[in-house]
Amino acid sequence: MNRLQDKVGLVTGAGSGIGRSAALALAQEGAKVVVADIVTEGGEETVKIIRETGGQAIFVKTDVTQEQQVEAMVQAAMDNFGKLDCAFNNAGMDGDTASLTSCSQELFDKVINLNLRAVWLCMKYEIQAMKKQRKGSIVNTSSVAGLTGLGGNPGYVASKHGVLGLTRMAALENARRGIRVNAICPAAIATPMVKGLLEKNPEMEPFVIGMQPMGRLGEPKEIADAVVWLCSDESSFVTGHPLPLDGGMMAQ
Repeated sequence: MNRLQDKVGLVTGAGSGIGRSAALALAQEGAKVVVADIVTEGGEETVKIIRETGGQAIFVKTDVTQEQQVEAMVQAAMDNFGKLDCAFNNAGMDGDTASLTSCSQELFDKVINLNLRAVWLCMKYEIQAMKKQRKGSIVNTSSVAGLTGLGGNPGYVASKHGVLGLTRMAALENARRGIRVNAICPAAIATPMVKGLLEKNPEMEPFVIGMQPMGRLGEPKEIADAVVWLCSDESSFVTGHPLPLDGGMMAQ
């Protein structure tokens, strides 16, 4: 506990799933948290939970694909808490299943815009804020689909590979500025979205779970714990790293 005491953290996509779990975990470790999400209800609920457990948080409604809103999100951290120590760029989407040849340009662009372009926008302004104190940690959400090829979703696979490229570039550019940049690469996690998908398509569950050698879905808290570690000084010599959180999937 208290690994992030007196730190200020920012989480995008914090209104549900992995983002909410990470925001709660940052707060439990002592951080003041900027909760960002495009869905007001979910974001405000996350803030409510943090405050009910004695933490400090604010909600900033943000469409992370819009540069002015991203800039305002980071500025809100500075205006309310005076600094930004760590950020978890987690907002993203899967997109509809489609082969490379059947995927529409509209779908491909939509997924790239949210999963990749938005990560670049967030880092652009987060790093500017962190440069002022010459210290900070950024964690981006990639996927096991960023580490290997998976059929059926070209925009998602391309975007998650792209996140790792941006992560490595940003890590190298800022290594001597005291700013670390890493990425997490989850496999299938028991978020409301994944659970809902499996409930609608129960025939998929054995296949999805069978891909992961541990034989189960990951839990959002397991991802959040890794994010906390990467945000904390315990990982002070780690930068540019893609961390698989996959139940052994990439060891196959």
